[in-house]
Amino acid sequence: MEPHVTAFFDETTNTISYVVRDPSSRACAVIDSVLDFDYASGRTATASADRIIAYIRAEALDPVWLLETHVHADHLSAAPYIQRELGGTARIGIGAEIVTVQSIFGKVFNAGTEFQRDGSQFDRLFREQDRFEIGALSGSVLHTPGHTPACLTYVIGDAAFVGDTLFMPDYGTARCDFPGGSAATLWDSIQKVLSLPDGTRLFMCHDYKAPDRDDYAWETTVAEQKATNVHISGKTREEFVALREARDATLAMPKLIIPSIQVNMRAGRMPPPEDDGDTYLKVPVNKL
Repeated sequence: MEPHVTAFFDETTNTISYVVRDPSSRACAVIDSVLDFDYASGRTATASADRIIAYIRAEALDPVWLLETHVHADHLSAAPYIQRELGGTARIGIGAEIVTVQSIFGKVFNAGTEFQRDGSQFDRLFREQDRFEIGALSGSVLHTPGHTPACLTYVIGDAAFVGDTLFMPDYGTARCDFPGGSAATLWDSIQKVLSLPDGTRLFMCHDYKAPDRDDYAWETTVAEQKATNVHISGKTREEFVALREARDATLAMPKLIIPSIQVNMRAGRMPPPEDDGDTYLKVPVNKL
């Protein structure tokens, strides 16, 4: 089946969120939602998420899943907010290797023993080839690590949501220099995605516009990625690893990595309030 896919682009973080709808019912899933965050003031806002909520309400849809492709380092997840605003029945899902990410960053942020590192903050932990339903649509899961250990690709009908595994063909692939990342592992994960049928629609989580492109874009196909991706096409595994590692060495950390990781490893929830009743995000010094 062909799911109906509606994209919501957040230019502040260059993130694309999706509402994936079963064409034969009202069931839908939200993938990679965004909670607005102003780092300078420490204030959150919900304009990006409210656009998704308004669309779901206007179309009288029934959200059954709030899916995360990975623990994002460039934006905060709005999954708990959307879950609450739309009745609380949609389930929040992520890859089972979230426990690895929680272990790594629980130490980085000295989260303490109250922070459970077992993925229990999420409603569903997906593993390779796990299946799920969106109405009459059947979805499956590919574990596609490399960018992070917990990265997933959700395959729903003729569409696949690849997270940060791939970018548009003229922009290449995701970085692999975060803790737990690996360029060699990313290559293997990309080959798994490219083994899907050539006509499979691939939906990106981010777009930064390649230098010669005027507009943002986020949909391509397996065939297009194979033929023209600037980091993959015509490359060997060894050439890709060398290219990816050299490029990663030149990249600055994402602007929102510190708040994003602390929130997203908790399924989009803030750390618990401190003894004054307020919530704080930590800035680790010389640890990233």
